[in-house]
Amino acid sequence: MAELQVEPVHTTVQKEETGFKRSLGLLDGTMIVAGSMIGSGIFIVSADMLKDLGSAGWLIAAWLITGFMTLTAALSYGELSAMYPKAGGQYVYLREAYNPFIGFLYGWSFFSVIQTGTIAAVGVAFGKFLGYLVPELGDGNILFGSAEGFKITAAQVVGIALIILLTYINTKGVKGGKLIQTTFTSAKLIALFGLIVFGFLAAKSNVWDTNWTDAWTIKQHATRTGGTGDSWTNLFGITALGAIAAAMVGSIFSSDAWNNVTFIAGEMKNPQRNIGLSLFLGTLIVTVIYVSANLMYLSVLPVQDLAFAKDNRVALSVSNEVFGSIGTVILAVLIMVSTFGCNNGLILAGARVYYTMAKDGLFFRSTGTLNRHAVPEYALWIQCAMAALLCLSGQYGNLLDMVSFVVVLFYVLTIAGIFILRRKRPDAPRPYKAFGYPFLPMLYILMGTAFCILLLMFQGKYPYYGLGIVLIGIPIYFIALSRKKSAA
Repeated sequence: MAELQVEPVHTTVQKEETGFKRSLGLLDGTMIVAGSMIGSGIFIVSADMLKDLGSAGWLIAAWLITGFMTLTAALSYGELSAMYPKAGGQYVYLREAYNPFIGFLYGWSFFSVIQTGTIAAVGVAFGKFLGYLVPELGDGNILFGSAEGFKITAAQVVGIALIILLTYINTKGVKGGKLIQTTFTSAKLIALFGLIVFGFLAAKSNVWDTNWTDAWTIKQHATRTGGTGDSWTNLFGITALGAIAAAMVGSIFSSDAWNNVTFIAGEMKNPQRNIGLSLFLGTLIVTVIYVSANLMYLSVLPVQDLAFAKDNRVALSVSNEVFGSIGTVILAVLIMVSTFGCNNGLILAGARVYYTMAKDGLFFRSTGTLNRHAVPEYALWIQCAMAALLCLSGQYGNLLDMVSFVVVLFYVLTIAGIFILRRKRPDAPRPYKAFGYPFLPMLYILMGTAFCILLLMFQGKYPYYGLGIVLIGIPIYFIALSRKKSAA
């Protein structure tokens, strides 16, 4: 394995990379934001959210709270992206606001679970839904191991193959990735709008009325509180807040990756303007789609049927109700389009973080080079290898808990960095300033902190695993520094 090569950070702080080609415009940036956000989550996670919340009102409230947090964070990031319009995005913001150590912890977490874990989860979801069309390639075909223990399924292999294919395409230049992103994101936006419209046309007034009866009582199913049986348990006080936080794991995971466009700032035209606009437009579009989709679900099927849809496939149950037996095929194709485009955006953007870390001497030196197509090929393949490894875990739900905790933790730190940089560098150019400062950024910090604390209190061991992954980065950082000193 190549050694980590640590070099002085100050050599890159004031220097923007010149090897990247600025070939992405506002539309491309917006498609990357929306396309990276919309993967498999919107079709699945509402089932578990309803098991935690047990009511229509609180399901929609959870999605609205998530949408508000996402839009607030995106508007806040606009200031940072305008100040530092270079590859690396959030890693650069944390490095500049705090120090290289905090930046490295984010980069390490990004590599070990945030980006690669999301790529893996979306890749396996692609394989699972391909299995509806070709059963031999689905989750039910166990290639190695047993159903009770560790296993490797055809869906996991398909997920790995998808990641390898998209990585290869993106090593050939940003134009190929841009074409895939724009095409597939446009297709899935149109398809999602179509599903929502046809769903509302098939709405049943009696179902809608029943779902909105007693819509604001929070209940958890007994299996979510450690019990068994079919009864719901009413929740009050701090426990109810824990249920809301647990439910929002799904909505936050589904709404994540909106910041991917900041990682490719070195390839954006007029990044001071276009990144901030892309963040706002992309997150707004997706928030409207997500809330509308859940309202449509509630107009077609009762809460109980949505909460206990087979294998949590909420959208599949709704699609069958709307389109009949052909609904399975329609939705499977839609999710394959969605996850294909989502993973392309994640793969395209993620490698730029490792590139910037390598330029700071905090990642493998080879990842800090561009190939003849002006893309960081080594970084793409290292990301591919880690994501493929995580595909073998097959733990979609567990990845959600870990990823959601870690990403919100670093979003809070990054938005707090706006306050730090306003004090630390008051005269730095700010072509765009955070909307609603200081109220909205501070509100996000409070909400994000509460979310993370509640997850640690109520969501079991996996948020702690996510925290543990972050903390593992501490000795890795100092080992890298000690090697630098030894080599000097």
